[in-house]
Amino acid sequence: MKVAVMGYGTVGSGVVEVIETHSGIIPKKIGGEALEVARILDLRDFPNDPHKDLFTKDFNDILNDPEIKIVAETMGGVNPAFDFTMKLLKSGKSVVTSNKELVAQKGPELLQAAEESGTNYLIEASVGGGIPIIRPLTQCLAANHIEGIAGILNGTTNFILTMMIEKGMSFEDALKIAQEKGYAEKDPTADVEGHDACRKVCILASLAFGKHVYPSQVATEGISNITLEDVSYINSANGVIKLLGQIKYINDDQIAAFVSPAVVYNGSQLASVKDVFNAVLVRGDAVGDVCFYGPGAGKLPTASAVVADIIDCAKHTGRKKIFGWGAGEEDYVVDYKSAIKMPFYVRTKATCNQVNAAFSDVKFLSRKGQPSDEVAFITDIMTENELTERLSSLEVINIIKVTNY
Repeated sequence: MKVAVMGYGTVGSGVVEVIETHSGIIPKKIGGEALEVARILDLRDFPNDPHKDLFTKDFNDILNDPEIKIVAETMGGVNPAFDFTMKLLKSGKSVVTSNKELVAQKGPELLQAAEESGTNYLIEASVGGGIPIIRPLTQCLAANHIEGIAGILNGTTNFILTMMIEKGMSFEDALKIAQEKGYAEKDPTADVEGHDACRKVCILASLAFGKHVYPSQVATEGISNITLEDVSYINSANGVIKLLGQIKYINDDQIAAFVSPAVVYNGSQLASVKDVFNAVLVRGDAVGDVCFYGPGAGKLPTASAVVADIIDCAKHTGRKKIFGWGAGEEDYVVDYKSAIKMPFYVRTKATCNQVNAAFSDVKFLSRKGQPSDEVAFITDIMTENELTERLSSLEVINIIKVTNY
């Protein structure tokens, strides 16, 4: 069966490599038929690549080839990936993707196009790289009512926080090392400000609860305000800081979804996830907590998920997989600040007496070198709006949510 790859970057080249490396294994998984990469779309030239004869700069070479049945979209971004994918689906070709930005923004339209044409649009690689989470969430956990999801969804920020926690590095120094190692881009905004994790939250929320969630609906906060002082205080409470994407069921018509730094206590499965690894914890009413852990990015881990989707499409040639979710709604994602109660870590310039006057029950924290006019504490359970009211008379330095996962 002939397939094409659009985008020959890190993931796209990995897809070609995995298909060729496993040429003896893949046919056994799809009834004896081999996969053949027939075309590779990229605007760049690769004169020394062993696949140079397969390259094209014209999308129509893929669209108009009736022998190409499945296309892997590993381009990234919304345009032209959306236009290309829509045309492919309408022409009767199935598409698999690692493009989280496209799925988060345009998922409903593409899934609808696949439904109407009887093709498949599969997205396993769009969340968690090589971690299998899409199929388990939609199939293995289908008997559960999902109560919530919490995920370490970005390897760059997890690496930076690990360096801060274990090596005592500042945010700036840890970011520099992440860039030197190739974990962070020259412009790291999408990672460190939480936008990458936000897109993945949208996809997970859409899958888990059946209605599309757009990035604009997810309150997003990054890690650039986290300091070593915060790390030290939270260590004294037997916890660590992680950038978490969190999704919480409220009722059949409403959920909460947000991305932010969070205090995770050391007993949690999420606390031990270090360096560039990712993890997604799903809480079901029947199964309890299950955690999916592994490399959240990288050439071959992500490519393995893309090729798994290609194999799934090959198995379902002429058949439509039951997969997808419905359209989003404006009021579907509520303001978590008034809807969700949780404890909070607070660092403030104040005295213990001032804090006790504002809060009835807090746990005071300490750190080496703590100034006499600085107090850090963890509050009782409350909404963030209630917290803001109580802190109105105090000079706040930082606030971090405390998770119950």
